[in-house]
Amino acid sequence: MKISDVSIAVIGLGYVGLPLAVEFAKKFPVTGFDINESRVAELRAGRDKTLEVESHELANAEQLEFSSDPVDLDRANVFIVTAPTPINEHKQPDLKPLLSAASTVGQHLKRGDVVVFESTVYPGATEEDCVPVLERESGLKFNVDFFVGYSPERINPGDKVNRFTTIVKVTSGSTPDVADFVDELYRMVVAAGTYKASSIRVAEAAKVIENTQRDVNIALVNELAVLFDKLGIDTEEVLLAAGSKWNFLPFRPGLVGGHCIGVDPYYLTHKAQSVGYHPEIILAGRRLNDSMGIYVATQLIKKMTKEGIPVRDSRVLILGLTFKENTPDLRNTRVIDVIAELSEYGMQVDVHDPWANPVEAFGEYGISLVSDPELDSYDAVVLAVAHKHYVELGSNGVRRFGKNDGHVLYDIKCALSDADLRL
Repeated sequence: MKISDVSIAVIGLGYVGLPLAVEFAKKFPVTGFDINESRVAELRAGRDKTLEVESHELANAEQLEFSSDPVDLDRANVFIVTAPTPINEHKQPDLKPLLSAASTVGQHLKRGDVVVFESTVYPGATEEDCVPVLERESGLKFNVDFFVGYSPERINPGDKVNRFTTIVKVTSGSTPDVADFVDELYRMVVAAGTYKASSIRVAEAAKVIENTQRDVNIALVNELAVLFDKLGIDTEEVLLAAGSKWNFLPFRPGLVGGHCIGVDPYYLTHKAQSVGYHPEIILAGRRLNDSMGIYVATQLIKKMTKEGIPVRDSRVLILGLTFKENTPDLRNTRVIDVIAELSEYGMQVDVHDPWANPVEAFGEYGISLVSDPELDSYDAVVLAVAHKHYVELGSNGVRRFGKNDGHVLYDIKCALSDADLRL
């Protein structure tokens, strides 16, 4: 296939798929497909609830058409799949959304077509799990009638500096010629350039270890924060001092959620265990990071008790629910762990987040967000997410929510200068 003949279908229009579709539409005709009809209607109206793409960008994407009708996939010859890859309640990979997307693509696959997967998976998943679905649904033969590539997403929600076009893109293909084709395709839109991996499995492994490495590093700093608290040392001061060395990595303690760091390591450990290897460090890091919500709640309760503030029936204000600052992304937020633990102690917990969608917060977690927290009302205030709104309020502004006659301010993100507790 010649690049000049390309017509693209992007499957999945979330945080990854939409920015990708908008950029490719500057060079090629693009069909943006999503099974969520309300999402398609929203985008057709020029609105993106994820806030990753501005309205004017949608309006100017003249070669981009949105659809929830699979029939419209027939006009594509390159399919880019950006389906989510979550974990289930047992913390095992859940490939159902990805395989469902592969099934849909397979029903519209033609001879000579190329399917590129961007979803984060374990090494081997593209060729071992997705390709058989494509073959079954299409009746075509892999690497004879159709071909496959893998180019892992590197989208960072809420980041307005590191964008799809400014981050080096890893590419790969099921044959050398297809690898060259996929690489050339992405080089057309990614200004930062590409890195062509030697195989799909290498590209899959590269993606999954990116976030596994971050997870393990954060776990180390979280463990150090627990240790330094027992030693009576301020963790942030230690990290600032250590950071004066040129090669000290600037990780900070905190709650580890989101669609990547809190999920991807389980894909790698699943694959490791399937070949008889038990990954010690990766799983230890996951256990520690998953326990931080309970640790935060316990620290707050201890501090309140020391200050003589009754715990049961006390009022607590949680500031921030999204998994990271300045984004509406609620996926796999671990703030819910803090909320659940405090509620177990009979505390009345209010949650405020100017970025989060109230309907999604209630639908996903059963949490009713408060839109306007009362001043001088709370026994404890927890800054859980460092949204710019809270940072701009500063310690004095945030403390106005606490009771004048005594309260505890817990700053999980070390964003405030005058907090009673910091992680």
